[in-house]
Amino acid sequence: METETLERTKVIEKQVDERNLVVFNDDVNTFDHVIDALIKVCKHDLIQAEQCTTLIHYKGKCEVKRGDFETLEPMCTALLDRGITAEIH
Repeated sequence: METETLERTKVIEKQVDERNLVVFNDDVNTFDHVIDALIKVCKHDLIQAEQCTTLIHYKGKCEVKRGDFETLEPMCTALLDRGITAEIH
């Protein structure tokens, strides 16, 4: 006679409150300034920074980073300090 053992595993999911760091277009900052800021602050590579900057220019805004508030808040502050309009949504 075979004995079958059933094991119960409790799965605990940690729900992370994902947010977006959004950068808005303005008539002040140059493409190069925004690209440089996205590379330094958000750790984008050059292509990603260029693509986001193009979207910001033509669409008026772009979600440049996703994460929890604690991660995005210092990035948002650093962008604001550089004169770039940004918000966490």
